[in-house]
Amino acid sequence: MCYTCCQSAESGADAINPCLCGAPETRRAMARIEADISRREFLGGSAAVVGLFAGFGLAPTELRAQTPGRPKLLTNLRYFDGTTLAMQTGRDILIEGSRITALPAAGTGPAEAEVIDCGGRAVTPGLIDCHWHATLVSVSQIVALTQDIAFVHLVSGQEAGATLMRGFTTVRDTGGPVFGLKMAVDRGVVAGPRIFPSGAMISQTSGHGDFRLLSSLPRMDADPADYTERTGVAAIADGRDEVLRRTREQLMRGASQIKIMAGGGVSSLYDPLDTAQFLEEEMEAAVRAAADWGTYVCAHVYTPEGIRRSLRAGVKSIEHGQLADTETIRMMREEGAWWSIQPFLADEDANPRTDPIQRAKQLEVAEGTVRAFEEGRAEGVNMAFGTDILMNPGGSSSQGRQLAKLARFMSPLEALRMATGAAGDLLALSGPRAPYDGRLGVIAEGALADLLVWDGDPETDLAFLGDPDSTLRLVMKDGRVFKETL
Repeated sequence: MCYTCCQSAESGADAINPCLCGAPETRRAMARIEADISRREFLGGSAAVVGLFAGFGLAPTELRAQTPGRPKLLTNLRYFDGTTLAMQTGRDILIEGSRITALPAAGTGPAEAEVIDCGGRAVTPGLIDCHWHATLVSVSQIVALTQDIAFVHLVSGQEAGATLMRGFTTVRDTGGPVFGLKMAVDRGVVAGPRIFPSGAMISQTSGHGDFRLLSSLPRMDADPADYTERTGVAAIADGRDEVLRRTREQLMRGASQIKIMAGGGVSSLYDPLDTAQFLEEEMEAAVRAAADWGTYVCAHVYTPEGIRRSLRAGVKSIEHGQLADTETIRMMREEGAWWSIQPFLADEDANPRTDPIQRAKQLEVAEGTVRAFEEGRAEGVNMAFGTDILMNPGGSSSQGRQLAKLARFMSPLEALRMATGAAGDLLALSGPRAPYDGRLGVIAEGALADLLVWDGDPETDLAFLGDPDSTLRLVMKDGRVFKETL
């Protein structure tokens, strides 16, 4: 501001005020200057951010020259549509923009389309992992619970790109501070899968999401939030009012579904596996708050009592549930609930557990896994695939291999359907809170164009899923090619 001129004008020394500081033309000029400075700062800052991510291996790269607006036509292929238990032939797949717009008879697609010859290979929908922790998968438990959250986020960004390159084009994140990663993926800052976020896992005091040390007790009303609560890993809530508050906070942040802890877990030390967690009225509070926003609640739980309590409260998706008995499995079917189940077999791919308490719980869950898969299928429960690879550096590479394990319980195409069409139906429960507009997990007209081309035969064996570096020849997400080695 022109201080001297203004002072003279205010004192009456000049008959005419020479100061134009507040004049409309001056304000417009200043606005243009500030806008230009802001634009330059934004561009410079963006370049710095992209440079940072590139140095960490996170920046998205265009692996195939693609002409915007030009349709793509996948030809010379066999495909699994995500629902029909057979490989189909005689058709091509036409993609315009982000969607599959037609399945024309082979050789009849538009002449102007960019042709991608699949060489007779198998094409499947992009895979979906319905129980994933994008920010917690590739760090150890001690890092996740104590280290600078910025480091955790950088690791999660790197892992997001690796997840996409394994063929998992969508994940349902069932707990953790994932909103920033989702924003970065959706805006193209990093490559990664579509993310259906739950936000912080909502847990009672002493529940599976309460990772505090015993030395932190007792917690008083004036005490600050624990690290896991401050960073958005978990939210501890007791009583109906507090559950309502924490549920609404996650919805405000953009949760597509809500995750509650309804029973004991393996990775936590102080909640025995057999415990039932949250009173039914507390669960109902979360369910009603989610329903008001047009979405649903999923619940971490293993035991029959915890599962039945969750179902009575209106929970729509049971996470894990390997200790369910026959009566409880039938209740899941009758309620039309989904069983988001993982191949927990205490094998070489299991999350590492050295503490004897954790290890004992892990073995107990593994003992129920085979029966849970077999009886769940026999009773006709809606089942979708997830891995729950958690706090396990290096373990994420087993993601496709864990899906392949399901072929021991069912036919290969049935197993593949659990991670494509069936998983897409589960994601659709988010209704208006679904972050992406369109069907997922299927090859069908109007579906979102998430497609994979494989060396392998899904009708006979799924072992090829475990070696995506060699067998996954094309990755397309949202109509964009991220990998192509055809």
